[in-house]
Amino acid sequence: MTVTPVPRTDADPAPEFVPEAAAPAPAPDTAAAAEHTAAGPATGAEPAAAVEALLLVDLQTAFVAGAEAVPDAARVLDRGRALLARARAAGALVVHLQNDGAPGTVDEPHTPGWELHLPAEPGPRECVIRKSEDDGFDGTPLGALLDGAGVRALALCGVLSEMCVAATARTALARDFRVVLPHDAHATYDIPAAAGISERVPAALSSRAAEWALGDEAEIVPRAADVTFTAPRRGR
Repeated sequence: MTVTPVPRTDADPAPEFVPEAAAPAPAPDTAAAAEHTAAGPATGAEPAAAVEALLLVDLQTAFVAGAEAVPDAARVLDRGRALLARARAAGALVVHLQNDGAPGTVDEPHTPGWELHLPAEPGPRECVIRKSEDDGFDGTPLGALLDGAGVRALALCGVLSEMCVAATARTALARDFRVVLPHDAHATYDIPAAAGISERVPAALSSRAAEWALGDEAEIVPRAADVTFTAPRRGR
């Protein structure tokens, strides 16, 4: 995952951050519901059926802390902590995906930016899987791990929405996993302006487009609080 963060200026409004426990349920959008077609992912305010695994995608210091963090880093970390706590309590499988960037990049292995910002607790139901591609399944044991644990449904959280989160979600869907993606638990950077193409695209719009592009098999839920966990069949 190689990105060039778009510098934010004093004129850019700071993203509003509301801790998960205080986050209000979004108002129903009846117009959007009326226009929804099979081309888009399933959405809804009802809690999703329980999932058996949580994939935390690239929650590494380079992307969620400091001046070059994604704009909504505080929110994503808050939701990630809450999801992680609930997954651990339920005995679900927890996988921290950690990207190995190329030499000289912000997530080059064993540099400060490469470190996981939410510490892992390795054990029978929690592990770290390192990757070098956007797709967390590509060249890693992730698929075998999920299959071996009897996981059939998983939730994702992390960065970047249109890159590693989306690539991992697509492969999970292609492997017939049920995929739940909470809208408030992933984020990305602004897309920089390109002469003759577009003005800068705000990060929130890019994240929403990434959700929509997953199609109607992905379950997009409004809040991380809508995600519930259970232990995988072979972990009970």
